[in-house]
This record gives sequence, structure tokens and C-alpha cells, in this order.
Amino acid sequence: MLSRRSFLWLTAAATSLPTMRLSAQRARGGEPMSGPLPPSIALLTSMRSRARPISADERRGRIERAKKIMGEQKIDAIILAGGTSLNYFTGIRWGNSERLTAVIIPRVGNPYIVTPAFEEDRTREQLAGGPMEHTDVAIWQEDESPFDRVAQGLKDRGIATGRLGVEETAKFVFADSIASAAPGLHVTSATPVTAGCRMIKDQHELDLMRLACEATLTCYEAVFKALKPGMTQNDCTGLIAAAYGRLGFPGFASVQVGEYTALPHGSITPQTIREGTIIMIDDGCTVEGYQSDITRTFVLGKATEKMKKVFDIVHQAQSAALKAARPGVPLESIDAAARTVIVNAGYGPGFKYFSHRVGHGMGMDGHEWPYLVKNNMFGWEKALTLQPGMVFSDEPGVYIKGEFGVRLEDDMHVTPNGAELFTPQSPSIEEPFGA
Repeated sequence: MLSRRSFLWLTAAATSLPTMRLSAQRARGGEPMSGPLPPSIALLTSMRSRARPISADERRGRIERAKKIMGEQKIDAIILAGGTSLNYFTGIRWGNSERLTAVIIPRVGNPYIVTPAFEEDRTREQLAGGPMEHTDVAIWQEDESPFDRVAQGLKDRGIATGRLGVEETAKFVFADSIASAAPGLHVTSATPVTAGCRMIKDQHELDLMRLACEATLTCYEAVFKALKPGMTQNDCTGLIAAAYGRLGFPGFASVQVGEYTALPHGSITPQTIREGTIIMIDDGCTVEGYQSDITRTFVLGKATEKMKKVFDIVHQAQSAALKAARPGVPLESIDAAARTVIVNAGYGPGFKYFSHRVGHGMGMDGHEWPYLVKNNMFGWEKALTLQPGMVFSDEPGVYIKGEFGVRLEDDMHVTPNGAELFTPQSPSIEEPFGA
């Protein structure tokens, strides 16, 4: 099953307009966009030149930080299979399959990589110019065990016993097989190390996320100005794809209309925009691997008084969460601040109308450690408090089934003195980007 965020990257649009039109076609399952683009979208220009890639030296610093945390956590090595953490530390872009390709980072000594023999050239190509350009590469043939290669590499570095941390998204069969190949090792979670590094963003990372948020809000505003009654949610999705193409970043958004806005993640039911109907646009784009996640809820034309009232309640809840976010406070207190506003306004108790947590960590993944909610389901996270450099979505909502829903989502980063949004809050349900 693909998440909406995974679908975003799989359908990410290239920067040229013809390709964007093809992406729009795929998103809506029909013909490519025809005719000229709406003026608000045609006037958009590329923002790509403002994005500075993460350097090899920055990634080397991340590896050293990981080793420091390994020492604190008494972990002797960590293993990274395909996915975001692998990219974060090494710059290698690699998916997971039934064949193991993985980087092993020991607390003491040099990292190494295990990869299928037929993938050696492609592996070395990705290593070139990166922080692991001169690392050892251990290959395995199709009739051999990659897990023996992992175990042998650890032994060669003096790690036959101790604790091996496995990155949380690695397949269970990988962790289980490594444990069998290295029975002297205790296999544990690498999350305290990987999340311990990734959840604190430096200034470069914050700049990339700020740019991603700016691009998303620019896209949404251009699409808002182009919407007309009679369009479907897929028409709107096509406009979003075209707008991101003009801006130069891959992105996607889900669009919900009318009663389907009461479903936090929407519906695939065909929907048509009409004068006075409520519309919710949600998701974001990626800038040099870093994400935005923004939701705007608005009405074309005149909103009802009830819609305005609910919008104002959600707006107040978003502001309350932002105000509560400061270094040292428990993660759950941010959710509590927003939820109290909504429940006190008559939309409670608990999760009855505000049916999800107030926010999730963000970075190279749209959803990552840590999370803003009471009784976190991951034990490692429970002891965490907010720290400068953390980035979260701030997205309270009220969902009235059979009628409509309102969610307002912006992305905030924790500073030494509190928290700040990357983008301005939506001012009103009828003028979501200002008059």
C-alpha cells in the first residue's frame, strides 16, 4: 500500500511543462491538460536556483554525530538498508527489495557497504563524490548470503559481540537473518541514533524546508485563483501538478470537496467544485530531499456562518499549539493546547471531531520523528521534549461527518525562544491567502 506521501514522490513532476502535463494526465487518469494554462499558473517562475544541495562534508558530519550517539546508547554499529536514513547519512538513493543493499556504520572504524555483485557498478556510481566515496564494498552473488557479508565485515572491525542497531524501516527478514548470521550480536533498534540525528535540523535543512513551504503556498495561491465552479478534484490536482512544474519542484496535493472534507485523508469519490462549497487542499513538495506539508481549507464565494465559525476555532487552535511549542516542554502538551481550544468550543470530547494528533515531525520524510500527541505509541519517544531545530506540522482540524471539515496546516520549527511558522497562517475561509 502506498501512502499519500509515497504517491507524491512516485508521481513527482519534472520541471518541464510538457512532462508536467503528462503528470497531470496520470494524476487524473485522463487526457493531458489542453489549452493555455490559467494566468495565475502561467506567471509562476522556477525557484530551483534558490535551493543549495546537502554537501558531502555535511553528510560526514552526520555520520560523526551518529557515532557519538551510538556511544551514548551503547550501540556498536548500525545498519541502514534502502530508504531515507540511508540517503540522509550517505547521499545514496536506494530502495528496498528482496536483495539486501545496506551501509553498516560502526561506532569505531570506517563504514562499509554490502551490495549484490551485479549492482556493484551502480553502487560505486552513487558513492562517487559522496562522504563514503572510498569505502569498502562487499559484494555477494545470487547464490550467496548477504547477511554473512554483514557479519564478516563486523568481525573484521572487531565487532563479533555487542549491539547492532537496525534502521526502523528495514525489512524484518533482513534483521532476523543478520541475527542468525551473527549470533553473538544483540540486534536492536537504531532509531535512537537515526532519529536522534534526523530530528534536529541545522540551518541549511531549515532553509530548504522554508523554501519548500514557500513553494507550496505559492502553488496553492495560484491554483486558488484558477479554480472555477464545475471543476472536479482531479482538475484541481492537474492544476497543482502544472504549478509545481512551473516552480521547479516535484509535488502533489490531495483535493477534497464538500462533505468529503470531513474525512481527514479524503475520498476517491468523484467530486465537483461548486460556488459556496468548501474545498481542502493538502500535501506538499520536496526541495533537495526536504519536505513541506501544508493544508488550506477555503470556499469559493460565500461561506456559511457555521463554516466561518469552525474555521475560526481551528485557527485559534493552530495558534495555541504554536504558542505552546517551546524548548523543554513535553510533546503531548502541544496537542493538548490545540485540543483544549477545540473541545472548549463544543467540538469534543477527545478525538470525536478533532480525530488525529496535532502534528508530526518533518524533514526528509513528510512524517518522521517525533510526534505531537499524548501516549506516543513508540516507547523511545516518550521521554522526549521539544528541542531547538525540531520541525513539526501544526494541523488541528474539526471534521463534521456528512457536512464538512476544516483543517489548517502549516509547518513550524522550534527556536531557542519558542516556535515559528515557515509560512503565514491562513487569514480567512473566503480569502485564504489574503485579499
